[in-house]
Amino acid sequence: MDESYCATPAAPASATEAVPGGPPYAECVLCRKPTEYPESTRGATLCPVCEWQEAGRTACSG
Repeated sequence: MDESYCATPAAPASATEAVPGGPPYAECVLCRKPTEYPESTRGATLCPVCEWQEAGRTACSG
């Protein structure tokens, strides 16, 4: 039985990793990691992890 049909494709490069020749990314205001947003984005930028945690805190505050 050939098991190659279930092979998992390679993981795509993260959008937060520096891409040579790509735009500079803004820093997360909480953890200072790169975000998915360009530096020109206005307001408080959050990385995906901090965004998810903030959404959970906001949803649970009543």
